[in-house]
Amino acid sequence: MRKNIAVAVATLAVTASLGAPAPARGQAVARVETVKAFSPARDRPLTRGLVTADQGGWRVDPSGPGPVRLFEVAGSRCEACRLLYRARVKSRDLAAPAILEMWVRIPDKGQFFSRGLDQPVSGTVDWTTVEIPFFFQKGQRADLVKLNVSFQGKGGSLWVKDVELLEAPLP
Repeated sequence: MRKNIAVAVATLAVTASLGAPAPARGQAVARVETVKAFSPARDRPLTRGLVTADQGGWRVDPSGPGPVRLFEVAGSRCEACRLLYRARVKSRDLAAPAILEMWVRIPDKGQFFSRGLDQPVSGTVDWTTVEIPFFFQKGQRADLVKLNVSFQGKGGSLWVKDVELLEAPLP
């Protein structure tokens, strides 16, 4: 009885801290694991010139519409699961919307993408967390994951920080 109560209290504490509903008794807690977290102290974006280290992350000044390549991660052990591209973003005077974009290469299948079309950032916005998923079926794995920011125009600035690639079970 004490063990069950201790497990229930620990589960509630974890889910409360994550902001998720508590699982039903006997239901497993979904585990989200960090594949890679990026930091200006140790990681350099692939695109230079438009991207500079600033405010604990990176400032992106778009020169026009299209993607700005940030990072690539080789390989993934994620199968029948979700990859999540999560970052905090803020903007100043963005003339056109910007979105997070993740490209995934699956051997013998090609490249596929997921875009945060439902979470665009434009104008002037304070720090907000944006997350986009990519769903893998059984037998699918990525051998390369590309993390970008895609702009629909030029003008203004976007900051990106706390960039993470995460792995989670399917919902």
